[in-house]
Amino acid sequence: MATAKEQMARIIEAQPDNASYEEILRELAFTRMVERGLADSDTGRTISNQEMQERICSWQS
Repeated sequence: MATAKEQMARIIEAQPDNASYEEILRELAFTRMVERGLADSDTGRTISNQEMQERICSWQS
């Protein structure tokens, strides 16, 4: 398994040469969010679509 530094370097290296600081940070953040979501899914820390819909509806009240 690659270290965090190696993973970040790979993501940064994959960005175009004219990528802005903000674009690179966004890509790093997005990749981290995906990794965390996959880890949550692997460990069963998920909710059903129905539960999510109910939560969203409660926010709108």
